[in-house]
Amino acid sequence: MEWAKSPRETATILLLSSEPLVLTILTEALRHAGYVVSATGSFGSAVDLLADGGIDLLIVRPHVDSISGYEAAKYLHARNPDMAVLIVAGLPDDNRIQYRDDLEGFKRFPPPFTTAQLLDKVDEVLKAVKERGTAT
Repeated sequence: MEWAKSPRETATILLLSSEPLVLTILTEALRHAGYVVSATGSFGSAVDLLADGGIDLLIVRPHVDSISGYEAAKYLHARNPDMAVLIVAGLPDDNRIQYRDDLEGFKRFPPPFTTAQLLDKVDEVLKAVKERGTAT
């Protein structure tokens, strides 16, 4: 009997943040969990990495080198509409960015969070994408 692969065995994540420490910590946590991760602090590099194909999830911080994280997410998602987007921004009770939850169907995940919480959220987002893909 062959077991189905978990999302962590098959999902490829593009991580975009201009904060080197955030890139290092999140990349290490996601790779340790079994995800394939391409990480960059440059919007231009993210465009190039996306062009290579195979990205299942974009995780983006609100500020990138030359563009806001939200604008970067919209641009990259327009080029790969099947890719899920998780914006790591905001505080749980920050109503100022509440409207962004519906932006292009992106998900928002506010810090602070533990590694386990991040991995649970990533699993949740990827599972929803997979279910949406099998429903069509």
